[in-house]
Amino acid sequence: MSINEVMQYTTEFVRQHQVWAVPIVFFLAFGESLAFLSLLLPATVILLGVGALIGEAGIPFWPIFAGAAAGAFFGDWLSYWIGFHYRDRVPHLWPFTRHPQMLARGHAFFERWGMPGAFIGRFFGPLRAVVPLVAGICGMPQRYFQLANFTSALVWGFGILAPGAFGIQWLSHWF
Repeated sequence: MSINEVMQYTTEFVRQHQVWAVPIVFFLAFGESLAFLSLLLPATVILLGVGALIGEAGIPFWPIFAGAAAGAFFGDWLSYWIGFHYRDRVPHLWPFTRHPQMLARGHAFFERWGMPGAFIGRFFGPLRAVVPLVAGICGMPQRYFQLANFTSALVWGFGILAPGAFGIQWLSHWF
């Protein structure tokens, strides 16, 4: 099944079963943010499609936004927790055994940017799930990480859904 088919299936399911929109978006954002699952889940494209569906079908934006932000927050929180509690063992886990450069890039990024990097990392696909893991491995104080995590989850959730949700309405108003 191609990514396009997965996106079409998911958006059509949300269109027909709007009550499932928030849990589906939560799961997609959680998976997109979790260190290991993010490599297998094409969530960004699907979330952009759901954002467009919000605008087209008139589905309420704010509950779905809350689901996206919460999923992103908890995915990064769990990645941080795994890094913090399994520091020395993380490099020996999949996918880092096959792709050690992912962890090395995350370390370099985090060492250079620190707390702002924990915020900024969410907006760069390859770093999104690795930076929270590295923040935990490096022992970043949890209160600083969670501040960066919470604020970036809000901005990311809005940024991934709002263009489709509000852009479609804006375009239909003008054209």
